[in-house]
Amino acid sequence: MTTTPNDPTAALPGRPPVVDRATWQAARDELMVREKAYTREGDALAAARRRLPMVEFDGTVEVVGPGGPVPFLDLFQGRDELVVYKHMWHDGAPHQGQCEGCTTTAWHVKDAAYLNARGVSYAVLTTGRWDEVAPYVEFMGYTEPWYSVRDLDAPVGDSMGSLTSYLRDGDRVFLTYSTTGRGNERINSSLGLLDMTPYGRGEAWEDNPEGWPEGRNACWSWRSDADGNATWGPTSRPVPQWTRPGATPVETLGRNGHH
Repeated sequence: MTTTPNDPTAALPGRPPVVDRATWQAARDELMVREKAYTREGDALAAARRRLPMVEFDGTVEVVGPGGPVPFLDLFQGRDELVVYKHMWHDGAPHQGQCEGCTTTAWHVKDAAYLNARGVSYAVLTTGRWDEVAPYVEFMGYTEPWYSVRDLDAPVGDSMGSLTSYLRDGDRVFLTYSTTGRGNERINSSLGLLDMTPYGRGEAWEDNPEGWPEGRNACWSWRSDADGNATWGPTSRPVPQWTRPGATPVETLGRNGHH
């Protein structure tokens, strides 16, 4: 059966109205004007970001990685720019008890080849003890470098749950930019793709038409049970962890990992 464009009887409950291609294109063109303005404003913000001042700090301060303590300068891998994600950590928690938001964010950078080609290195920092962090990184299958910054002061060991940029000039190191909260979304390509779909992220804060599926709390789908049902509870864990070999339900989360 073929529905008739613009026929009100063809409307599907909880779904966008059905129209002909020309009507759709007109609506799409109207939205694109706003999207282009949004893009230009983003370019202007990036230009302002490049003009921020910077703060120098001691690049010889040591962080701990798989080979033991190394100076922060080593994270640049000989390049002049560095972006890090600062991963929250819950001491003593099992793998499934770690933060679902940080787990998801770190999961979205599997390969920094394109950053490296532009002269930018990438790493993940966390305040966890290395003897706890190392097995977690192995379990998750993360391929980018991780380091423990436990007990270190700003601007290396502070502001967990953030994206931070640094610049190197020889042996001098500078903090140039940092963002957190929804500022971290630029690393999470899944959220950007969900924003392009009719039902969006499925979160309660979104502005949706009447009749749309009811949204839930922010990042509700980032933690699930073994069957893929989004939930927080004794048998849940951050969604990417279920892709790990041997992942099974658990009886306890240890410390609660969500925030």
